Amino acid sequence: MSQGTRTSAERVLIVEDEAVTRSGLTELVRSWGYAADEAADGAEALERITEFRPTIIVSDLIMPRMNGLELLKAIRDDVEHVKVILLTAQGTVDTAVEAVKAGAEDYLSKPVDPQKLRRLLDRLTELNAQKRENQALRRQLTDRGRFGRIIGHSPSMRAIYRVIEQAAPTPASILILGESGTGKELVAQTIHQLSPRADAPFVGLNCAAIPETLLESEIFGHEKGAFTGALDRRAGCFELADRGTLFLDEIAEMAPATQVKLLRVLQERRFRRLGGRVEQDVDVRVIAATNVNPQQALRDGRLREDLYYRLNVFSIELPPLRDRKQDLPLLIQAFIDEFNVRDHKAVRALTPEAMKMLSEYDWPGNVRELRNVIERATILARGEYIEAEHLPPLGAARFTAKAPAAGVALVPGMTVDEAEQKLIIATLEASGGNKTRAAEMLGISLKTLHNKLNRMKGEGHVAQSG
Repeated sequence: MSQGTRTSAERVLIVEDEAVTRSGLTELVRSWGYAADEAADGAEALERITEFRPTIIVSDLIMPRMNGLELLKAIRDDVEHVKVILLTAQGTVDTAVEAVKAGAEDYLSKPVDPQKLRRLLDRLTELNAQKRENQALRRQLTDRGRFGRIIGHSPSMRAIYRVIEQAAPTPASILILGESGTGKELVAQTIHQLSPRADAPFVGLNCAAIPETLLESEIFGHEKGAFTGALDRRAGCFELADRGTLFLDEIAEMAPATQVKLLRVLQERRFRRLGGRVEQDVDVRVIAATNVNPQQALRDGRLREDLYYRLNVFSIELPPLRDRKQDLPLLIQAFIDEFNVRDHKAVRALTPEAMKMLSEYDWPGNVRELRNVIERATILARGEYIEAEHLPPLGAARFTAKAPAAGVALVPGMTVDEAEQKLIIATLEASGGNKTRAAEMLGISLKTLHNKLNRMKGEGHVAQSG
């Protein structure tokens, strides 16, 4: 946090019976940008609390009339909303420890070290800001079915919100699971925004979108001349995300050798640019995501077991849209509102017929596909309502998407590779040759589909034109 003077939402009450110490601490805290008031003992502090309504109390432990421990017990019902720091003279540390057990946030020895006090106040300020943000999100969820930018009030989504609330304030790594289009990066961004790292960078990288030969450079950076084409020094994602959050999507698409280097950085908090000789310290929280079954990826050797367990401190599995259709009205209205603002439209809602079509569709592309459909429909709508004619032929698309599973002939004795090749070819035919859609229908990344097609071409199973 910046060491310069800044305006804070926190109000600090200094409770100290020595007048010089009390006034000195009050002025010091004010110089740091906090609102501050003072009281000569616990009894006076109780009177000041009603009017001043402090969020943090810095109180001496030994005082006449009412000491710090008695003050803490008097405000015990409000201790969740008011953080208490106790100041202890020599010989009263045991009592201070007792007070911490009773609900005090921390204690400092007298004479007070200004820098220690400031760091403690800054930490409590961050905690209080996170708590206010969480409270605002809970109100938003109650009022509008939203949790930040995540939309949905179905039981499965509410369970996810609870995990996000628990995981966000910690430095723990998180693994997000879910099909393509379910909103994994949005969840990662929400975790970042609710964490103590919110003011630091959020850096996202799709491991499947970067050629394997360049992925290591993207993650760790490189020195000038590290490889052909490395004309300048370049910072990688770890360097760019220092003190913030790094989101690695489609982690199972990362080469095993790169996974080893990633694991080392996670364990040692140090990395070296490609071609570099000096290791750098780094403070980055890593959130990873995959759209494949991690257990299958482990069995296939695509995901290292040690990396999986290092990333999977918290696990969040996002449900596909077909399993939370009760959230459709909220999602649809949110997208309509978004595109109304962007495109200067005045669409109010869908007609019952159009809503029925969307409700009966299975949404293989999940929330991303729904957003695209509503974007198109909002643009095409001429009045206040989206009608069925403004929607793409979802029924036909749904029927086609299901057709390959029934149409692929599996023969006893056929190898797994042969069965996979038949399924890929049938799915490509069903998607009209759209590889992105085919990858979504198959539940794999586009990069994985291209790799499989290239291998099939080499074996002569598909036409070279692809």
